[in-house]
Amino acid sequence: MATAKKAGAKPKAAGVRFAAGPPEEAAHNHVHFDEKLHDSVVMVSQEPDGNFLVKVGFLKILHKYEITFTLPLKERLGRNICAVPLPNPHLQVTKITAVPEGHSIKCEYTAHKEGVLKEEMVLASETNEKAFVKVVVQARVLDRHHGTPMLLDGVRCTGAEPEYDSEQSDWHGFD
Repeated sequence: MATAKKAGAKPKAAGVRFAAGPPEEAAHNHVHFDEKLHDSVVMVSQEPDGNFLVKVGFLKILHKYEITFTLPLKERLGRNICAVPLPNPHLQVTKITAVPEGHSIKCEYTAHKEGVLKEEMVLASETNEKAFVKVVVQARVLDRHHGTPMLLDGVRCTGAEPEYDSEQSDWHGFD
């Protein structure tokens, strides 16, 4: 049932009240986040099949990135590994360095379409032809209208691809 308002009546103000207490009580009411939420680094996780998933976060479409991450040491691969050449124009391994924790991998990636993208690389032992590991690089690629994402540590933007603009095309159709 609706109630009629009187002409000239002021609306009641609504608000939220917090109980005032001593400062020592207020210190215990702070919000604390799990430290893992503050991680701003590329995440590397080993899958049950022994392969790796590398999550590089949000990227912007038509931009090129240099991505660096560390894979833990796998005994069967040994210290000397190389990238198996795959016909992938969007992801290229540029450098592999042995480090105490395993291997530092540096690659170039071009964010070529929107959405959650997964690109694959294969790393193989240089001494054991049967030893290799598959690495899937996963990125969430934003379209050009969604701003600039904050990049994770280990991801660096190296440039942008020229965007196609139909208004700047030399083709004007039939007159």
